Amino acid sequence: MSGSRASTRSRGTASSARARRPQSGPPEGPGLGPRAPSPHLGRREEAPGAWKPRAVLEKLKLSRQEISVAAEVVNRLGDHLLRRLNSRESEFKGVDLLRTGSYYERVKISAPNEFDLMFTLEVPRIQLEEYCNSSAHYFVKFKRNPKGSPLDQFLEGGILSASKMLFKFRKIIKEEIKHIEDTDVIMERKKRGSPAVTLLIRKPREISVDIILALESKSSWPASTQKGLPISNWLGTKVKDNLKRQPFYLVPKHAKEGSLFQEETWRLSFSHIEKAILTNHGQTKTCCETEGVKCCRKECLKLMKYLLEQLKKKFGKQRGLDKFCSYHVKTAFLHVCTQNPHDSWWLYKDLELCFDNCVTYFLQCLKTEHLEHYFIPDVNLFSRDEIGKPSKEFLSKQIEYEQNNGFPIFDEF
Repeated sequence: MSGSRASTRSRGTASSARARRPQSGPPEGPGLGPRAPSPHLGRREEAPGAWKPRAVLEKLKLSRQEISVAAEVVNRLGDHLLRRLNSRESEFKGVDLLRTGSYYERVKISAPNEFDLMFTLEVPRIQLEEYCNSSAHYFVKFKRNPKGSPLDQFLEGGILSASKMLFKFRKIIKEEIKHIEDTDVIMERKKRGSPAVTLLIRKPREISVDIILALESKSSWPASTQKGLPISNWLGTKVKDNLKRQPFYLVPKHAKEGSLFQEETWRLSFSHIEKAILTNHGQTKTCCETEGVKCCRKECLKLMKYLLEQLKKKFGKQRGLDKFCSYHVKTAFLHVCTQNPHDSWWLYKDLELCFDNCVTYFLQCLKTEHLEHYFIPDVNLFSRDEIGKPSKEFLSKQIEYEQNNGFPIFDEF
C-alpha cells in the first residue's frame, strides 16, 4: 500500500474501535455476506487494565518438547496405517497420506492434542451428480463401470456409497491399531454424520487423531466453486489459478435430510488449499519470513479459535454452542483477509485492533445469519438449517460482552 494511503488511516483508541458495532441489517449484495470492517484505524493505545493479547498468545504457545513427542507418535501411527491400507489385500491400495488441519497449518493452540490425517485415494473418470442443489454434496458415479476394481463392492445402484466405503475403511483401521507397537491407541465411537474415524492415543500422552478418507479428483473443480476462493486481490490471480489446478477432494460427510442423513453422498473438501493459503498468507511473498515483516494474521486466527473454545468450555452445550466449530471461525477469518488484503493492515503492532476487526466481522455474520463458504459461495454456513437462530443470538451476546469488557474469558480457565 502506498505511503499516502497509509498516512490517511485515522488513529483510533480502544473506545473508538469498540464503538464500531456490527449492523443487524441484511448482507451487502446478493450472497456476499457482511462486509469486513474497513481498513482498520491504526494502532490504538492500551488503556490501563486493558487485556494483553500477546500475553494470551504466549499462554497458547505449544512447547517444542510436547510438539516433538506428539508429532512423532502421530506420524508413526499415520505411516503404519498407510502401509496397511496400501497392502495387497486392501481395497484402498494406492491411498496417500495428506496431513491437514490446525497443527499442520501452524495455528494449533493450547496443546498438541488434536491432529487430522487425511488418507486420499485417487478415483479417475468419476462423474458427480449434485445432491438437491446443495452445491457441496454429491453422488459419485464412475463414467465407466470399474469391473474388477476393488471399489466395485462399494457400488450401490451405480453410486459409490460413502457409508459402505467408510464402514470398510473404519473396519480395517479398527483391526490394524491392535498391531501398533509401543502405542496405546483405541477407536472412539462413531459420531453420527461425521466423516472421521477418531482414534485416541492414550500414551505417552492423550492425543485425538481424526482419520479421514477422501476421494481425490484431478478433474476441474465443480461449477459450484466457480465464484469461490476470492483471493485475487489478496494473494493474486496467478496464485489463485495455480491453486485451482490442484485436485479437489470428496469426504464421506453425508447431506442432512431433516433429522436424517443421506448416507450415499460425499462432500467437497478443500482443506489442502486452506493449508496452502495459511502457509503463504501475505500479499508480499516475504511476509513473516526471516527477512520479511511479521504480520499478525495467524495470531488473530489463534485468538478467534481460543475465544470460541473458551466460550464452549464455559457454557458447554447450552443454547447449541456445540454447533459452532473452528471451521466457522477460520472461514470468517479468511473473508476478513480477503476484504483487508494489504499486509500493512495486519502489522504486528496493531494486533489488538486487527483481532477486534475479526471479532466484529464474526459478530456481523452471527447477526445477519450469513457466513458464506469460502470455496462454495452458495453455501451459507450460518443458515437456520445448519444452526438455529437462538444459538447464534446466544453466542453473539456472549462475544459482545467479551469484546466490550476486554475478553475476561481468556483468563477464566
